[in-house]
Amino acid sequence: MEEQSTGPEVLEFATFYIGDALCGIDILRIQEINKQVKVTWTPQGPDYVLGVLNLRGRIVTVIDLGRKLGLSPIESGKNNRNIIVESQDEHIGLMVDSISDVLIAESDRIEAAPANIGGLQGSFFDGVYKTERNLIGILNVDDVLKE
Repeated sequence: MEEQSTGPEVLEFATFYIGDALCGIDILRIQEINKQVKVTWTPQGPDYVLGVLNLRGRIVTVIDLGRKLGLSPIESGKNNRNIIVESQDEHIGLMVDSISDVLIAESDRIEAAPANIGGLQGSFFDGVYKTERNLIGILNVDDVLKE
């Protein structure tokens, strides 16, 4: 029996902005996306940790993704969103400036990430995807949350 070639894998990414940088996370990694909710500040944490929130009985650590990636802090505003992901059996909220579209991408069109993507550290990215108008950094959630 001959195996049929199915072509490149099709991936879906939720895209979002950190300042002017457009980034994406594999949609399968996202538990939910919610509006900015009240975060309780926690002392002694790294400067990128905004605090914790109670999400339906679950404690979620919220980090400022801009600051974590070495950019300026996320500006507080009505478009902010928390992207809730799970990493190492813990739920983490990634605070971003705003949410954009869902991107459907073919895996063979994702290119290696340069060392620096629009001011972002390339080490946090699995690659970049070029559209007609944008360059989207594909974020590696596990690498971002290692520390």
